[in-house]
Amino acid sequence: MTEVEQQALVLAKATQEQALDYLRRILLAPVYDVAIESALTPLTKLSSRLGNQIFLKREDQQPVHSFKLRGAYNKLVNLSEQQCIHGVMAASAGNHAQGLALAAHKLGIKATIVMPITTPDIKVDNVRRFGAEVRLVGKSFNEAQQASVEYAKAEDKTLIHPFDDPDVIAGQGTVAKELLQQQPNTDVVFVPVGGGGLLAGMAVYLKQVQPNIKVIGVEAEDSACLKAALNAGKPVDLEQVGLFADGVAVKRIGEHTFDLIKHYCDGVITVSTDEICAAIKDVFEQTRVIAEPAGALSLAGLKKYSQSNSGNESLVAILSGANMNFHTLRYISERCELGEQKEAVFSVKIPEEKGSFRKFCQALAGRVITEFNYRYVDKANASEQAQQANIFVGARLGGDVNDRGQLIVNLQEQGYELTDFTDNELAKLHVRYMIGGQNTLSAQERIFRFQFPEYPGALEKFLDTLGEHWNITLFHYRNHGAAFGQVLAGFEVQSSQEHEFFAHLEALGYEWQEETDNQAYQAFLT
Repeated sequence: MTEVEQQALVLAKATQEQALDYLRRILLAPVYDVAIESALTPLTKLSSRLGNQIFLKREDQQPVHSFKLRGAYNKLVNLSEQQCIHGVMAASAGNHAQGLALAAHKLGIKATIVMPITTPDIKVDNVRRFGAEVRLVGKSFNEAQQASVEYAKAEDKTLIHPFDDPDVIAGQGTVAKELLQQQPNTDVVFVPVGGGGLLAGMAVYLKQVQPNIKVIGVEAEDSACLKAALNAGKPVDLEQVGLFADGVAVKRIGEHTFDLIKHYCDGVITVSTDEICAAIKDVFEQTRVIAEPAGALSLAGLKKYSQSNSGNESLVAILSGANMNFHTLRYISERCELGEQKEAVFSVKIPEEKGSFRKFCQALAGRVITEFNYRYVDKANASEQAQQANIFVGARLGGDVNDRGQLIVNLQEQGYELTDFTDNELAKLHVRYMIGGQNTLSAQERIFRFQFPEYPGALEKFLDTLGEHWNITLFHYRNHGAAFGQVLAGFEVQSSQEHEFFAHLEALGYEWQEETDNQAYQAFLT
């Protein structure tokens, strides 16, 4: 046996011993002191539609409406007596905070949770209701996390990691143990991924007890830290993460979790915000439960998988949580039709003359118009080419993947010039609500999208940094009930001022991206 073969054998043996240790931890985890065995609900309508047997593992039924309680409790029961006396600390803006607070209350351990000041009041109140102390520190999770590390060290408290800890991973793995008892003939399991605790715990259990089961991780496209780690061969930091599915908005996969996932996970699927919204609607229509975005993530991945599988498989999605901010529902309802491919949105040019709208409706051949935005612009002195109205229109589709393409072809054959904005985030977030305003500063105007932290003074900071130095030419903001708001802003920037402008932009400290060349902006706002 060569030296390389000997090293491989040693590594394989160590991996097997590690897996057996996790199996033992999962089987012995006393999570049912505080958690319940959640139901496995068949989704009959969706099963019929997708040609598979689809089930939902209902972790929304836990006392804190999330699976996080399992891992937090299993960690606490394994602490030493001295650690329990000094108390525990964690940084969290969501489900980990509530799970740890309830687990600590059950065991009589003092818990302190550090949360960003942007955390919605409902989450802060829930944590306090379970008896934990809440400290509001920082404008982001990273600032709160850093503060929790400093507090824990100064006060000799044990820091409880939300996912990258063996006891936490084992606690989450009990979901897999229940699943096999409820549905032993499962073919594929879809698990949402943030830091990877749930996926790691479930995968290491499933692959040892029933190796033929496929385990698929599901990530949001804008926070795919597992996919990035798999591509790099190790955990890496994402430059930024999307915040819609805030329960999985993690910049870096855990070290412990990735070590398990790379051996026991069969693949990863990424899904868009619109696909998550469509999955939330599916969950509601089947169960009357409103899943949080991260909670519906795995069902969105399951649906994407079903578009290409052979059918007639037993598929299980983990509904990981249902701590939804009510105000987010408006945003979800606007986006779910797009995610189900039941709606398309376009920019269409029609003649600026009487009867054009009626003629366009006839061109749709009976399709329902879901949205129509138009503002007349005085073009008395415009060129002949400019005598065209640019409309923002939404149309109902049949749900077939080819339906949108066929509609585009039909309209083009009837002489309509159009641009498909169905996948254009700027158009869907902002432009559709701003039709009607145009300017004459297009040569100097620069357009940017920002993520504004939802805390008092955020707008003032923006204006202090940028607004007093450059003329603001456009501003649009909508609150979606999240810790961060989506803002579109325009500035009049001379070419000689670019260096100074971007220096101020960096000093602002908010996440941003330039959209000056976006077709939706060019079509409607210049």
